[in-house]
Amino acid sequence: MIRLEEGAIAMITKTFKDIAAWVNGEVVESGDNTLEVAGVSTDTRTIQQGNLYIPIVGENFNGHDFVRAAVENGASGALWQKSQPNPPEDVPLIYVEDTLLALQDLAKNYLDYLPAKVVGITGSNGKTTTKDMVTSVLATTYKVQKTEGNYNNHIGLPLTILRLEEDTEIAVLEMGMSGRGEIELLSTIAKPEAAIITNIGESHLQDLGSREGISEAKFEITVGLKENGTLVIHGDEPLLTEKVVNSPFKVITFGSSERNDYYSVHVQQKSNGTYFKINGEEDIEFFIPVLGKHNINNALSAIALAKQFDVSIPNIKKGLESIKITGMRTELIQGKSGVAVINDAYNASPTSMRAAIQLLQDLKDYGKKIVVLGDMLELGDEEETFHYEVGKGIDPSKINYVFTFGELGRKIAEGAKVNFSGEQVFAYDDKQALITKLKEVVEEGDIVLIKGSRGMKLEEVVHALT
Repeated sequence: MIRLEEGAIAMITKTFKDIAAWVNGEVVESGDNTLEVAGVSTDTRTIQQGNLYIPIVGENFNGHDFVRAAVENGASGALWQKSQPNPPEDVPLIYVEDTLLALQDLAKNYLDYLPAKVVGITGSNGKTTTKDMVTSVLATTYKVQKTEGNYNNHIGLPLTILRLEEDTEIAVLEMGMSGRGEIELLSTIAKPEAAIITNIGESHLQDLGSREGISEAKFEITVGLKENGTLVIHGDEPLLTEKVVNSPFKVITFGSSERNDYYSVHVQQKSNGTYFKINGEEDIEFFIPVLGKHNINNALSAIALAKQFDVSIPNIKKGLESIKITGMRTELIQGKSGVAVINDAYNASPTSMRAAIQLLQDLKDYGKKIVVLGDMLELGDEEETFHYEVGKGIDPSKINYVFTFGELGRKIAEGAKVNFSGEQVFAYDDKQALITKLKEVVEEGDIVLIKGSRGMKLEEVVHALT
């Protein structure tokens, strides 16, 4: 989850008087209550004419220092935190106790004002892909807006809400976290009509201590879930299913096993995407232009959710076929000299890395298969063991070479050497040296999987090949 310092343009259009009421603020004495606001921004670089500037106070920055610049760039006015000194006298201001809380209150009240229903999505892996799938499917029937990029935290989610257009029917909101209480906050702001928990993995073990702790944190999405709301969960995960016994919500499960409400049958992995059928609809073949059988679970959750909103099966099929996935997530790119690259460099956990490796192992019609794997971060005390086990689990009969990058990546290499020869495994701390060796190994017709945590910036390897 990113720590958002940049701003976003929003679609809210209200007077200063309306804004002040919604944020429990007061217009500066000389201010004009009838002054109109058209959108909000937390960044002077994204200010557009008429925006309300909301100065956020962070550990290393203070947006109040840029209020005058915001107005010079076109803002109609700004919020001002009462504890901050020297408010500019010639700028239209609304005084509030806390600008961050005011931003969140503004989003909450704007959402209450809108007719839009909210779908909330969280989970250890697959949140963004599921968000994209749900949006694409619902958009066949409704006017839908979604979280753009990773505006999924305590700043990004309110900004996403504030850019909703007044005739939006469904808002699909991704909810990320790094610790306890964060998803609860987002859920209480958004008050979803329906929610999806994609799975429980190992991300954030460093902060939450155990998968049980992660499960409890993800389950916070139910705090704001409306009465009689729908909760869609991964039904093969005991840490989730045990929590929904006697649930006040309508619970729908998806997964691989037949005990789920939705499960896949007749799965085919091809180079252009994944084909599958689902129980109860065996005469219809669904297609997602996304690689990886693990993404079928994301599609199943989207199907389950869409049916709750009365989207027809033909429209669900059409929506899945036309999804546009946010970049660097199992993205197949044709590189230089006929080399195919699977760009999955956005993030990594043991669960998602094993799934990506399995995808590569399942693919046919390629020459050599090569993995480039970087450190998986925020895994806590067992991080070295997680990396070693990932490497040990790579099948040498299906993968030709293993490249690793980073200090923890060396543990992946150590694990891989249990089953691979030394000539097939290369560990690097120098990214350019890795790229040079990789280019010596790859040939036309080969395929390379590139995956690691965001901090490893392995998209640089992708760019070198493509």
